[in-house]
Amino acid sequence: MRTYIVLLRGINVGGYKKVPMAELRELLTETGFEEVNTYIQSGNIILQSSETAVQIEAKVKTAIQSHFGFEVSVIAKTRSELIQIFEACPFSEEQMENSYFILLSDIPDAEKVDEVNQITYNNEVFHIMDDCLYFYASIGYGNSKFNMNMFEKKLKVNATSRNYKTMVKLIAMSSENEKDH
Repeated sequence: MRTYIVLLRGINVGGYKKVPMAELRELLTETGFEEVNTYIQSGNIILQSSETAVQIEAKVKTAIQSHFGFEVSVIAKTRSELIQIFEACPFSEEQMENSYFILLSDIPDAEKVDEVNQITYNNEVFHIMDDCLYFYASIGYGNSKFNMNMFEKKLKVNATSRNYKTMVKLIAMSSENEKDH
């Protein structure tokens, strides 16, 4: 069994795609996952599974589709992968604490990354490293021109973002969930 952090995109936002966390935990436990925990209402799940990340993503997506009746983007990472992404953040400590980690479903094509790297906005910085886009805006995320949908389309990947505090919490929670195997 390995510990995975499973991230859902776009649930419980503005009254759309409502997914009660207690119901989601029950559904995923019934689906065969173990030690299922959630953090806040935005689709952060920590679970145990012997399956691969790709299998987990497909299983979670199918379970949500059949139970709740809508499709949702799902990205699963092992605890060590999430730590590696977190530690690779290219920003200063101060910027990092106010940055966003946009986790990508795949490593985008280098040509597409080069194309996207031409995009610039005042007071906003991003770096794409493997399957993460690190984003910092000195004016705050809510005031930025950054548009995750546009980046997804240009990079031909699915993505979901988490702020620094959520990443720290997920790493801590997944540590509590780790079992010696």
